[in-house]
Amino acid sequence: MISIDTVYQRVLAILNKEQRGYLTPQEFNLFANQAQLEIFEQYFFDLNQYMRLKDNNTEYAQLYNLVDEKISKFKTYGNLTYSSGAFTFPSDLHKIGTVIYNGTEVEKVDIKQLLDYQGSKLTQPSTTTPVYIQDVNGSWSVTLYPSTITSGVTCTYVKKPIKVEWAYTNVNNNALYNANNSQDFELHESEEATLVLKILMYAGLTIKDPSVSQVADAKETKKITQEKS
Repeated sequence: MISIDTVYQRVLAILNKEQRGYLTPQEFNLFANQAQLEIFEQYFFDLNQYMRLKDNNTEYAQLYNLVDEKISKFKTYGNLTYSSGAFTFPSDLHKIGTVIYNGTEVEKVDIKQLLDYQGSKLTQPSTTTPVYIQDVNGSWSVTLYPSTITSGVTCTYVKKPIKVEWAYTNVNNNALYNANNSQDFELHESEEATLVLKILMYAGLTIKDPSVSQVADAKETKKITQEKS
């Protein structure tokens, strides 16, 4: 984890160094969560890019492993909840991994494939060869076939990062850090500098000082270029 207080203090130190303004805890928390989400989402784009190149170049293979390591702390598993004919995923789900029924991987199919499977006695879904369709409305739920399956369904998945918060107690009109009620970043420790730069980019817009955003953006671009070169 990355300390939320460490990131906040570094952001404030950079802003105050040249008297460029003050970032309130409320503003910081908004920017911090947005920055964490952006970094987290970028993992999957990078992973896809390196996956296509890793067999051709050892350097890209190393980068693939690094990104996969960053995602690994978000990989988990959980039970699916049955209600009204459908199974709902855990509330912190971000990306579906494998749906499992009684130790057997459940195949994902579309409606046409389901009709084809059901049209033949040899391929009809059963409790030993079940299939599932993801909710067409885009919600995190699935329908399993045969419909007699109403329990015993689990899944592997990538969970969303926990919402971060720099909590504080008001003491003489000053915000005093409250560690007990705060939530640190779940991102890999190597992302601390990137978090600071991204938050500074947003801070520059808030305090109406474009130079802060420009410098932060330039440094982040340089960091990304060095990592991928």
